[in-house]
Amino acid sequence: MSWLSKRLDFGLTALLLITAGGAPASAEETVHDAIARLNDAVVGPTAPPSFTWAGAYFGVSLGAGVPLHRREHLQAATGWNAPLRDLAPPSVERNGITTGVQVGYNWQAGRFVYGIETDLNFLDGRGGSSGLFLAPSSYLPLMVSAYSLSCSDSARFFGSLRARFGVAHDSSLLYVTAGLATGGTRGPAMLVLLPGGLGDPYFARDSDSSRSKYVFGVGIERALGGGVSARFEYLFLNQTLNSQFFLDASNNLFVSRTRNENHILRFGLNYSLGAENAYTDWSQPNAVPNPDEELYSVHGLETNVVQGYPAFRAKYSGQNSLQAAGEVRGGVTTDVFLGTRLWKGAGLYVNPELNYGYGVADGVGAGSYPNAAYTRGDSGAPYLRFQRYFLRQNIGLGGDQESNAAERGVVSEQLESSESQLSRTVDVNRLILTVGKYSVGDIFDANLYAHDPTRDFLNYALNSMGTFDYASDAWGYSYGATAEWKQDWWSLRTGVFQLPSSAGGFNLEGAFCRQCMVVGEAEARYDLLGQPGVLKILGYNNMGYIAKIQEINALAFATGSFPPDVSDVRRKRSKAGLSLSLAQQILPGVGFFLRAGLMDGRYETISYADVDRTIAGGFVFSGELWSRPNDEIGLAAAIGGLTKDRQIYFALGGMSIDIGDGALTYGSEKNLEAFYRWNVADWLEATADYQLIVNPAYNQDRGPVNLFALRTRAKF
Repeated sequence: MSWLSKRLDFGLTALLLITAGGAPASAEETVHDAIARLNDAVVGPTAPPSFTWAGAYFGVSLGAGVPLHRREHLQAATGWNAPLRDLAPPSVERNGITTGVQVGYNWQAGRFVYGIETDLNFLDGRGGSSGLFLAPSSYLPLMVSAYSLSCSDSARFFGSLRARFGVAHDSSLLYVTAGLATGGTRGPAMLVLLPGGLGDPYFARDSDSSRSKYVFGVGIERALGGGVSARFEYLFLNQTLNSQFFLDASNNLFVSRTRNENHILRFGLNYSLGAENAYTDWSQPNAVPNPDEELYSVHGLETNVVQGYPAFRAKYSGQNSLQAAGEVRGGVTTDVFLGTRLWKGAGLYVNPELNYGYGVADGVGAGSYPNAAYTRGDSGAPYLRFQRYFLRQNIGLGGDQESNAAERGVVSEQLESSESQLSRTVDVNRLILTVGKYSVGDIFDANLYAHDPTRDFLNYALNSMGTFDYASDAWGYSYGATAEWKQDWWSLRTGVFQLPSSAGGFNLEGAFCRQCMVVGEAEARYDLLGQPGVLKILGYNNMGYIAKIQEINALAFATGSFPPDVSDVRRKRSKAGLSLSLAQQILPGVGFFLRAGLMDGRYETISYADVDRTIAGGFVFSGELWSRPNDEIGLAAAIGGLTKDRQIYFALGGMSIDIGDGALTYGSEKNLEAFYRWNVADWLEATADYQLIVNPAYNQDRGPVNLFALRTRAKF
């Protein structure tokens, strides 16, 4: 399935590029016209339906899940090499209740209804065995009569992002649905052989799988009136083959593999928000829908990046090096952004995301990695994650910002509908509160000319502050809360976010602020000789279990242990950074940006790039200069460096998140990037990108490296 979906996705992007010259103005129109023609061909021209399924909806569901496999098996692998030593604890898998919430959007062309839906559900009756069990007789010669298993709570949930296609008959809808799923991962576990334990305990991390999780099914839905509909649905849920590896201190191994497949039968109730997406402020007399105020928003974005480089000079390579032989890698990210208005000034946002593919060198090899559109969670099979889910509250400080701002003389502005933003009128002087899961970069370190790797510069050092070691998981997101105070010419922002559980870790710290980042930013907006500009100053402090590089080096010299190991010297410490950012229009259609930053290079990198000091700048030219107003050219350069302690650490063979060649002849890393973004259609862009990296990973013994990339970006 992953092989097929990848080729369909790349094929679709290529088809869009080829046919875009005569394409409609939006991706929605492209699909809708095709469905309408299909309806006319199959059903024939029809009068407008008396009932429409079009528009956004949300709802709840309740049902049951039936597992297909109820068997546990721990295979005795390395260190045992004997099937007779396999363990078979009793399974606790059973039929269980499932309940959840769903939100979606429908389009309708004649009798055909199509749309997208995402859901998140609790699924009971899943998990690993825990307890004390008799060992097989083959263990008696080893004086082992029993074993104990302790399994953490499994991820007893499933989520999905699915397409729906159905045929309507007035107020009834018969549909099929299919898409990718998430959930079903088993938590950490421990195995002990008894009595007294044979050797060390065996510990296992979360289960893992290299295969796609998917779901498909059928359903029937009936409108009950008043915007409410009821449905019955069957789903086949495949949360794939999950593997869990139990290792002891001597690297003896047991392997647990469980196939997680389920039949899901459930009832649901939905409430339709309708196709007329306009908010009505019922607190006002004679209230009418306001077309400038969205009730909900639905946006989609797909970014494809293919990047590669030819062979380059390298005296040696290490674990975290760009491969000197050269390579070409590609990856795709597909996002759906859903938002709805809750009450005055408040919005709830959800962002399910599909990922597959790889970045060059699997995300390592340079202090400033050349593809910020890539995540470290690479995979050869498509997978689904809910990257953002947060609540945002706008509080106008000039009074009621909804209906009578003009009468009161309050300065207001219109927010346009976009990803994670509902269109609405707000006071310029306002507070913005955000809490949930999102990216630090959604709020902080934004720059008009260099911030979005799906549209402008790809290199870490150019689309963000290279020294901003901000809190995030491997995909760039964290749980946090922020407060922003916006005035007509200045803004202040502050926030707190969870750090990863360990430096470079995939998962976030579980305990609130046991390890966290505090960040603040001040922004000033001004005119210089009639041209607008923005100046920002940002500071942050990471507080967690962090290794001090000098101590790592000293321990390595004292013990003769090379390369150095950071795990033995992690202590509760603080790591700070400070940066400055400038965005300045030089002339209409010509912009300049500058970034400069420092971070405390005495400590290891926690989440982001291996850069202790940086300065970056460049120019962006709008296509309006050559009668292509939606095209853009960018040209920029950056230089980054490391502290002396970190230079010694990498020379000793040390490894970090992004770099580690096994040795080092130090030199500042220099990055040059140029791109041309071609606006193929209003909904489709294609970008050609070139980068030059001199001294990749700060190593004069390697490079320079020439990188070439093609990026496409489609939105609806």
